[in-house]
Amino acid sequence: MSGKNIRVLLVDDYSIIRSGVRRMLETVDDINVTGEAETAQAALQLVQEHDFDVALVDISLPDKNGLQLLKLLRAEKPDIAVLMLSMHSIDAYAVRAMKHGAAGYLTKDIAAATLVAAVRKVAAGGKHISPELAEKLADALGSKETPPHEALSDRELEVLKLLAAGEKLVRIAEILHLSPSTVTTYRARILEKTGLDSNAKLARYALEHGLLT
Repeated sequence: MSGKNIRVLLVDDYSIIRSGVRRMLETVDDINVTGEAETAQAALQLVQEHDFDVALVDISLPDKNGLQLLKLLRAEKPDIAVLMLSMHSIDAYAVRAMKHGAAGYLTKDIAAATLVAAVRKVAAGGKHISPELAEKLADALGSKETPPHEALSDRELEVLKLLAAGEKLVRIAEILHLSPSTVTTYRARILEKTGLDSNAKLARYALEHGLLT
C-alpha cells in the first residue's frame, strides 16, 4: 500500500459509530473512508460496485451477523482485508472470525492510534492480533477437546448467547429478524449439540466458557 491511500468500507448499523470511526481514521492522510453501509446487503452491493482495501465490519448487523458477512466478503472479494468490530471483549466470535479469514478483531472502545495502526497493518497484508486474542487462538488450536459450542453454526452460537443472556424466544426472533418457530428450532439444535436441557444450563455453560463477555 506504499504511496497509495487505503480505501476503507465501514459497515455498522449505527450512524454515530460510523461517524466516530470515520473521524478517527481521517486524522491521517493515507486512509480514506470511501464507503459506508448499514446492512450486510448494502455492504455486498458496495463491494461489487467499488474497490476497497479494508472493510471494518460490525459483528451485529440487522440482516446478517458479521461472521456471515465476513464469509460472503471473503468469497466475493478475497483481496479485501476484513477487520471485525464488536462492543464486546475478545470472545468466541473473535476466534471464529479469525478462523473464517478475518484480518483482525477490534473492540469499539479502541484508541484512535491503535485503529489506524490496525488498518495500515491489514491493508499491507498483515494481521492485527492483540495479545488477548493470540492467547485465545492458542488455546483453541492447542486444545485436544473441542467444546460443544464449537459444533454450533454461527447463527446457533448467536441464539445461544441471547438465550444465555436471558432473552425470550420472541425477543430473540425480533433481534435476529427470524420467526419465533425458527428460533425454537435453533434452540432445539443447540440443546442437542451441547447435551443440555434447559436455558438455565445454557446460561451456566455460556458463563463457564466465556461466551457472555
